[in-house]
Amino acid sequence: MTIIEKILAQHANKASVKPGEIVDVEIDARVARDFGGANVIKNLINNGLGLQDASKTYLTFDTNPGGSDQKYAANQQYCRMFARENGIKVFDIDTGIGTHQAIERGLVQPGGTFVSTDSHANIMGAIGAFGQGMGDQDIAAVWAKGKAWFKVPGSVKIILNGQRPKNIAAKDIILNLLNIFGANKLLGKAVEIYGDAVEDFTLDERITISSMGTEMGAIIVLFTPNDTIYKRLEELSGKKSSPIFADDNAEYDAVYQVDISTFVTMVAKPGHPHDDTSVADVKRTKIDSAFIGSCTNGRMEDLRIVAEILKGKHVAPGVVLKIVPTTDAIWQQALDEGLIKIFKEAGALVSNAGCAGCAAGQVGQNGPEEVTISTGNRNFPGKQGRGEVYLASPATVALSAVAGYITDEMVENDIPVEFETKGLKLHPHKNAESKKTEKPFVVEGRAWLILQDDIDTDMIFHNRYLTITDINEMGQYTFDNLEAYEDFSKKAQKGDIVITAKNFGAGSSRQQAVDCFKSLGISCILAESYGAIYERNAINAAMPILTYSPQMIDAVDLKDGDTIRVDFVKGILTNLKNAKSVEINPFYEVQKEIYLNGGLL
Repeated sequence: MTIIEKILAQHANKASVKPGEIVDVEIDARVARDFGGANVIKNLINNGLGLQDASKTYLTFDTNPGGSDQKYAANQQYCRMFARENGIKVFDIDTGIGTHQAIERGLVQPGGTFVSTDSHANIMGAIGAFGQGMGDQDIAAVWAKGKAWFKVPGSVKIILNGQRPKNIAAKDIILNLLNIFGANKLLGKAVEIYGDAVEDFTLDERITISSMGTEMGAIIVLFTPNDTIYKRLEELSGKKSSPIFADDNAEYDAVYQVDISTFVTMVAKPGHPHDDTSVADVKRTKIDSAFIGSCTNGRMEDLRIVAEILKGKHVAPGVVLKIVPTTDAIWQQALDEGLIKIFKEAGALVSNAGCAGCAAGQVGQNGPEEVTISTGNRNFPGKQGRGEVYLASPATVALSAVAGYITDEMVENDIPVEFETKGLKLHPHKNAESKKTEKPFVVEGRAWLILQDDIDTDMIFHNRYLTITDINEMGQYTFDNLEAYEDFSKKAQKGDIVITAKNFGAGSSRQQAVDCFKSLGISCILAESYGAIYERNAINAAMPILTYSPQMIDAVDLKDGDTIRVDFVKGILTNLKNAKSVEINPFYEVQKEIYLNGGLL
């Protein structure tokens, strides 16, 4: 049998298995991440299922270890609570990428089985183990019964012949293989890699190559562990492993001979990991940012290579370099060895361990039109942000960050490549005269009585929406964090008037807490008083706000929903339901001037 057939047969309690056969496989380590973990738990609860073995069940928080996204933070806390009640081990935000925890802590051994909500769970092929990424329902079923059905894949063998060139990193090897096989030639296959050069591959290098099996379309990329690998795994986890290897007479769907001596430094061009070319073909492509990390390339050997390049150098002007170690243990070792100091002195941002930009996490995303060179495993549109992403080795990324453009050489005293003009340059002009427009000083509308003190800007427009810059999109989120008014935006009508109490708009300086009302067409806001920054923001945005004394409500017998008239200049509020009027504080002169001008700018 091949390696994959041996593993699946053993865990299905069968003497042998054949490709295409469907077997029920015992899973040694069953993992859910913060990405999908909450859904796994809900599937269990909603279907009345229990845990088959909590000691083999784990949660890993690696996609957003900072909890910087409210939805991730909520999911993480939900998972923690479930884990406490059910005896599940949590590798929390301070540990790093879950698949690497499984290897380093010996949760899975060579010849073992591992599943996770991580599509790169097949990274276990690096140690001769079976790993698979699964959906939420699949993982829930494994948690409940300890097994999963699998169709035994066919196996192929790749033999790397020749001598590995000195400057070829593990990432270059997998990019060269992707260039040869593409994303579907090995589709659904278990790939075993052999060759004289392979015997010298370190654990970190095997992890890099196996981690991109998914991008090749393969079920898994497997290595046969040698004595060096077994020793390294024992050093990490303190556990001894049993040998796993393919039989000499194992049957393969295909055997490919590949000459590794012809491999060159490579990049994957934006859009597809398999759209690969040599660095030479894209050399001097200007970059805006660089990222080193992900489950593919954030290990100790990677960081040492990067530090060697960055020592005594500095990131090119205008380029941002982000470095995210794979695990907290690696982060700590990098600190102990002085690598973090080198990174910081070179101008890099170093973040806590985790998946980072690859999983839309806390660090590593790019913006529209931003060109990034990254050690990640995927560069699909939108995967690591909204810009363009080239994939490369840690050495190529570090060298490019110093040069300011894509290169695989250390560039000294070079004429820098200039950033492209994006049409954003300011042009000198004379100060335009203030253009006053016809704007109403008297408005009529339906009153919303929201008579609460200290309504802060997070209640008005929560910080999870702060990345929104289009005022037309802001209105829908107005008050969605204010209890009892979460549906305000759905019920509000153009021309409505909001009446609130003391210190309206307390808190942050966010302009969106004003602009969201403009977006909805709210005609004005009345309050007993305003937060100081909020008052300035509203006046400068030409959003009519006025203040009133506490007796106003009773003076006009005002009820929620009454139609009222407000005169900004005379300072009069009239309840049109009963024709009662009361004085309020009118516009300031400067407020009137800015209002007529359509805003401060």
